[in-house]
Amino acid sequence: MELVFATRPSKLARWQTQWVMHALQAALPSLECREHIMTTQGDRILDKPLPEIGGKGLFTQELEAELLAQRVHGAVHSLKDLPVENPPGLVVGAIPPRAQVEDVLISASGYTLESLPEGARVGTSSLRRAAQILAYRPDLRIESLRGNVDTRLRKAQAGQVDAIILAGAGVTRLGLQAHITQWLPLEIMLPAPGQGALAVQCRVDDQPTLDILARIEDAHTRLAVEAERAFLSGLGGGCSLPVAAYAVVQDSQIALQALAAAPNGRQVIRCQATGVDPFQVGQVCAQQALAQGAAVLLAGDGGGQ
Repeated sequence: MELVFATRPSKLARWQTQWVMHALQAALPSLECREHIMTTQGDRILDKPLPEIGGKGLFTQELEAELLAQRVHGAVHSLKDLPVENPPGLVVGAIPPRAQVEDVLISASGYTLESLPEGARVGTSSLRRAAQILAYRPDLRIESLRGNVDTRLRKAQAGQVDAIILAGAGVTRLGLQAHITQWLPLEIMLPAPGQGALAVQCRVDDQPTLDILARIEDAHTRLAVEAERAFLSGLGGGCSLPVAAYAVVQDSQIALQALAAAPNGRQVIRCQATGVDPFQVGQVCAQQALAQGAAVLLAGDGGGQ
């Protein structure tokens, strides 16, 4: 049997797709896999911040269209980029074991978040990262930074900004960990829901593909990311909001910590919840955040001027 996977052309997207294909072939040696490379709208429009052009769904919609048209069997995504709701007819068929969840700071001058000079420029396209950076260092200047990992790294090395913030998992997957100046602790920088995890999307009625994908499923990772994404869903928002969440699973108990922030970082609402049902845990945490005024923050009306 052969499985065809849609993937974006970036080095990281292809690494992730090839990792999934190799993991599946290790579990089922008779399986043949190949890539179907596609350039998405999110890859083509690099001169505007993601929230202005439709959010991170721009990286997934065209791959999903190929799936629905039955031209491919699966699509591999960074789970943090995948909208909470699957399009009708599609499902996340597998979530493999998770990589590192923390963000990293990269600075050509060797600065850490603490040692950056006053007013230093920090590049990120993420409202979540910007809000948490400004909550910790309100003096810093945030500059929008788009492009793949290599492009962002070049901008940091060229001194276009004093530091950049990236997901540590992507940097290490590409073998670029030597450039990391600092792993940011969770107390300062909570990750995006699903960060560090991959999602393999397929058609809900494609049972042969679902059976094969089940071989690389990691139950604990799925429980954790479902709780994180349930928190995001409970706030009624999408991937581009300044929202963060991280869950761990131990002895069937899910422990979730999460936050919602004003875009300028002047107000951060934190919450936590535990339980065995990931959707309930996420919803309870979301209700805590909403009770503390999260809806006002996410609308951009809170946190001061």
